[in-house]
Amino acid sequence: MRLQILHRTCYRYGSAVRDNFNEVRLMPYSDLGQRCESFLLAVDPQASTFAYTDIYGNIFHQFQVFTPHAVLEVCSTSRVETPGQPLLYPGAPSVPLGTRAAYPAPDGYFDFLGPSTFVSLDPEVRSEARGAAGTQRDAWQAAQALMHHVHRSLAYLPESTHVHTHMREVLASRRGVCQDFAHVLLGLLRSLDLSARYVSGYLYNGPRETLKGAQASHAWVEVFLPGIGWAGLDPTNDQVVVGRHIKVAHGRDYADVPPVKGTYRGTGDRKLTVEVRVESLEAQGDVPPQGFPAGTAHSKATS
Repeated sequence: MRLQILHRTCYRYGSAVRDNFNEVRLMPYSDLGQRCESFLLAVDPQASTFAYTDIYGNIFHQFQVFTPHAVLEVCSTSRVETPGQPLLYPGAPSVPLGTRAAYPAPDGYFDFLGPSTFVSLDPEVRSEARGAAGTQRDAWQAAQALMHHVHRSLAYLPESTHVHTHMREVLASRRGVCQDFAHVLLGLLRSLDLSARYVSGYLYNGPRETLKGAQASHAWVEVFLPGIGWAGLDPTNDQVVVGRHIKVAHGRDYADVPPVKGTYRGTGDRKLTVEVRVESLEAQGDVPPQGFPAGTAHSKATS
């Protein structure tokens, strides 16, 4: 599937600010069958952007606006080809739980086994993970059982949490958004000694608009299966990740991969608006990227 993504972030300040330094993770990943065909980043007021790679292989961009400004707008447009088949297909080899030591671990594997900023491995979490996995001894089947459990036991409720909500709070209230569903699933998977990482990205909802989390940045989980690789699970929509999901970055949890973060000098009075639009290029034919604000500097990266 070929998809086009527009992501627009706008900050409006109560008075002029300056020295606005930002780091953005908006460029889609190229890996596991996904390919980022093109990426355009625009910043208004105009600023030079510089691309870097973090310790997990994610591409991020930095820019700084020195001059006073009352509005900051960051707009990215991407074109991505996503895989048409999940990594684990019928007939894929079985991986028993507890066999990871027999296989070579990829770089960063151990970073995704323990607690992190928004994920805990408390005794209560371990108990819930064991109960949800039941009698499953196959790692992939157990991981899917945990995904089903999170989907069933949490209520999807927009604006019920915020970006700094810990999974303990989510387990207590049993409600949240896609970020919270992902954090809870990470805790359960890691409690079964499965290496699992947080994924940020987008979700193509299609004309029927039946999936949750497609109106903004989306989040899901990848679990590592020895001898096979990383496989995606979306607990918000209770499905294996393939085709409709566009990966941007992965980390231990949300703290490692926020789409936009930064600092500035000036007023604390600000208003944030975010617009995300994901469209199928196959449905409408190739069209030029739309939605860039006038008078901005464009940075292009193609892979």
